[in-house]
Amino acid sequence: MLRILSWLFAFGFFTGLIALAGVGYFLWTISEDLPDYTVLKDYQPPVTTRVHAADGSLLGEYARERRLFQPIETIPPMVVNAFVAVEDKDFYSHGGLAFDGILRAVRDNIQKKIDGTGGPLVGASTITQQVARNFLLTLDQTWDRKIKEMLLAIRIEQTFSKDKIMELYLNEIFLGLNSYGISAAALNYFDKALYELTIAEAAYIAALPKGPANYHPIRYPKAAIERRNYVIGRMEAEGYISAEEAKAAQQEPLNVFPRTSGSQVYSAEYFAEEVRRRLARIYGEDQLYGGGLSVRTTMDPKLQSYARDALINGLVQFDQTKGYRGPVATIELDDDWGDDLAEMDILSDVPEWRLGVVIELEQNSAVVGLRPEKDLQGNLLAERETGQLPGKEQKWIAKPLSQILNVGDVIYVEQVPDNEGVYQMRQPPEVQGGLVAMDPRTGRVLALVGGFSFAESEFNRATQAERQPGSSFKPIVYAAALDNGYTPASVVLDAPLSIKNADGTSYQPDNYSREFYGPQTLRRGIERSRNVMTVRLAQDIGMPLVSEYSRLFGIHDNLPPYLAMALGAGETTVLRMTAAYATIANGGRKINPTLIDRVQDRYGNTVFKHDERICDGCAVEEWQNQAEPLVIDNRDQVLDPMTAYQITSMMEGVVQRGTGTRVRALGRPVAGKTGTTDDYKDAWFVGFTPNMAVGVYVGYDTPRNMGRNATGGELAAPIFRDFMENAMKGKPPTPFNIPGGMTPIWIDPKTGVKVAGGGEGAIVEAFKPGTGPNLITSVIGVDSDVFVDLEGGSQDFNAGRGGLF
Repeated sequence: MLRILSWLFAFGFFTGLIALAGVGYFLWTISEDLPDYTVLKDYQPPVTTRVHAADGSLLGEYARERRLFQPIETIPPMVVNAFVAVEDKDFYSHGGLAFDGILRAVRDNIQKKIDGTGGPLVGASTITQQVARNFLLTLDQTWDRKIKEMLLAIRIEQTFSKDKIMELYLNEIFLGLNSYGISAAALNYFDKALYELTIAEAAYIAALPKGPANYHPIRYPKAAIERRNYVIGRMEAEGYISAEEAKAAQQEPLNVFPRTSGSQVYSAEYFAEEVRRRLARIYGEDQLYGGGLSVRTTMDPKLQSYARDALINGLVQFDQTKGYRGPVATIELDDDWGDDLAEMDILSDVPEWRLGVVIELEQNSAVVGLRPEKDLQGNLLAERETGQLPGKEQKWIAKPLSQILNVGDVIYVEQVPDNEGVYQMRQPPEVQGGLVAMDPRTGRVLALVGGFSFAESEFNRATQAERQPGSSFKPIVYAAALDNGYTPASVVLDAPLSIKNADGTSYQPDNYSREFYGPQTLRRGIERSRNVMTVRLAQDIGMPLVSEYSRLFGIHDNLPPYLAMALGAGETTVLRMTAAYATIANGGRKINPTLIDRVQDRYGNTVFKHDERICDGCAVEEWQNQAEPLVIDNRDQVLDPMTAYQITSMMEGVVQRGTGTRVRALGRPVAGKTGTTDDYKDAWFVGFTPNMAVGVYVGYDTPRNMGRNATGGELAAPIFRDFMENAMKGKPPTPFNIPGGMTPIWIDPKTGVKVAGGGEGAIVEAFKPGTGPNLITSVIGVDSDVFVDLEGGSQDFNAGRGGLF
């Protein structure tokens, strides 16, 4: 018997050695195939790029995985404790594995096999094991994967501190609503930073790792609250909170309001999308959607709202002059018309308008059923709201409502101000437009609107639409002339002109009025927007020079040197035209327009800044009674400052006496120029004060005639005026600065001749050193000495430029 026992012991011992060797070999083979866990030292998770307005308000977020990396030092202990309490209570004491949990998991899994209940296996993973799985392994439920996870957990614990492991875990874990990491979850569920979370809110976020979809706050609120309260109970059991705090937290409602994606600032959709496109072009899609960039834009939210309202109102008012075009759709009325309305797409970025269906119709009044709202779960509210549509409120519609509407017509309506329940009809305008507001000193785009509705069309008419600027290009021609020997008092002949082209055809420019006005001063020509004299002036100075000025001002890259281009036939964008006028407004310094002030990487390092001026003396560690730093403006001077003031003064005349008098109502110094193209396809007004340059364009996307009155002065200038009225409210009028060395002299604006002591109709003109008003009237465009009537008196005049001594 002893011999048998000895033999059995030896056999068992030998078998155990073999089994142990087999297990060791198995673990060795698995360990040889383990991923390199040291990569966690340099791990950079994809992080959300956040874009902010100039005042710091969030403009937009861009990410494939919405994640905001949060260093462990900045994570509140309460949040850490919530996860530890429910996920791994011994996290700070074990070496990577929780053996009591493993034994329980083995027992439960064996019991499932015996009972035949099935279901997923219980893993009993510690937080460290979850880090190993989430970063380095797959989610396959296999023994091999589980053993690899345990081995990696031990090695990770030996390499990294507990705080580092917790940091990796809390920033990587998926928590629903496309939230990766606790910081993104706090924003997406509660619109709060981590330090603002309450106990109940932190506990709910800690409840989500087990299955975010199972505890969705909208779809499964009961299960979500039960799981949250379980976490709160665990926090109390582990001593992290008191019983009183736990009881109070468990009684709180969820208070979850999921954040929407896209633009976070009202009216800024076009601006935000333009910034997104530029970031993608500069840094690439991967950096944009995962690089964690922090972008500070130039947008002023208040100005952006003013710009949006001014453009939309202008487009709608013009469109209403064209009459009612018909309903958005027609539906069959049934017991619940709300369902049909709810299925239709709406202009989500025009919240003032609501979709409605005509449910009752009389001679000149109607009742409309309004599109029902939805709750947070996306379900339609049961209430069905109606509104009155009296004919007397439809001031832009001449016919009785019964002649243009039918029961079942779906239309847009807007509530009449201060008259609840009463609505007026609206229709999305066919005409479109763009508006850009810019700081002329820096080129920072303060507001940008690219059309009536981004939800209707994402095409940006401020930056993408290339249209003919018409007469708004003329100041560039006049600036080139003033820079090259002419004065505002120089006289150009406005008379029929025929120019032979190389192919034998002829080019015969004409004025808007189809009339000719004889000799005109440059000031008079730009104020009244004379076409023929502008072409004659461009012919005199040479179109290659005009093309070069257009390039210097950033309007065109390579403007063909044809005389028709002097009248704005070369296509460009609103952004480019506004930047050109801003260059004039700031005294001739080249403007590079920007929508982005600064870009920082995920570590806070500045990787881009728009302001490239040199600051001499800024890089000092402390003040030692040294002088103030000197900021050196190193931008190109593309226009003589004196010329810039002369053309500015001439464009002030456009507002005071010329084609832009609609803007005069602002009651402050404003310079600007209207623009209207052939067949009234494009209407422009571009202008500026000393502090802001603004460009406005209106036209159909597919160019067509907008009507005889659709000029820059009648259509675009009022939009400019309405925007500037709000933008400049409360700011004192600021005159344009006259450069030193210029001589102010009273002249007759019709003839350019000096008027002694002023007089009726005389104006003050500023002249450069060495120039002055005409002693005799010299007219550009006349071949020999002749006698011409100069609008109020005959004068001898000589051929030539004039204005030079």
